[in-house]
Amino acid sequence: MVALSTDKASSPINLYGATKLVSDNVLQSANHYAGTRDSRFSVVRYSNVLGSRGSVVPFFKKLAREGKDLPITDPTMTRFWVTPDQAVDFIVSSLEMMRGGEVFVPKIPSIKILDFAKAISSDSATVASAIRPGKKLHEEMISLDDSRRTIELTDRCVILPTINNWGISALEGKSLPEGFSYRSDTKTEWLSIDQLRQLV
Repeated sequence: MVALSTDKASSPINLYGATKLVSDNVLQSANHYAGTRDSRFSVVRYSNVLGSRGSVVPFFKKLAREGKDLPITDPTMTRFWVTPDQAVDFIVSSLEMMRGGEVFVPKIPSIKILDFAKAISSDSATVASAIRPGKKLHEEMISLDDSRRTIELTDRCVILPTINNWGISALEGKSLPEGFSYRSDTKTEWLSIDQLRQLV
């Protein structure tokens, strides 16, 4: 079983994020209690899915068609972004490689919220609004503390379970550097305005 999680579970600042973190921990504990039995439980953690329910894309497009300003929470805000196909492929591949108890995190590009607004409409003005309670300026998928038990693979990072004594070998990969955290504002891969325009 693979549970679907969210970036909000990493260093949560609102109730939604806290409940997702609890869900992650429950699945990891379930894997521990399964012991040597065949049942295995892991978690997949990713971020904003382009065009999913609640996506800002149709809202921004509607405002642009009406000639209205696009509301930007903060001009320095950054986000992770993934397409529906990328999300599904990542879930399936994580299910195939899981040993049990891991949290799988994809390596995906970041976007700057101002670039995103320009990709929707280069003619629309943007207006800054106050950041809403419970919202982060930048997204995080692996915290500083979690990075100490995280390995890096070619296309993903894997947070290893805190308890692994059921006799199954853990996934192997490259250790992360000291002080690492996986945040949308410290990424080196960014989607350009043209790339975003093609996606939306």
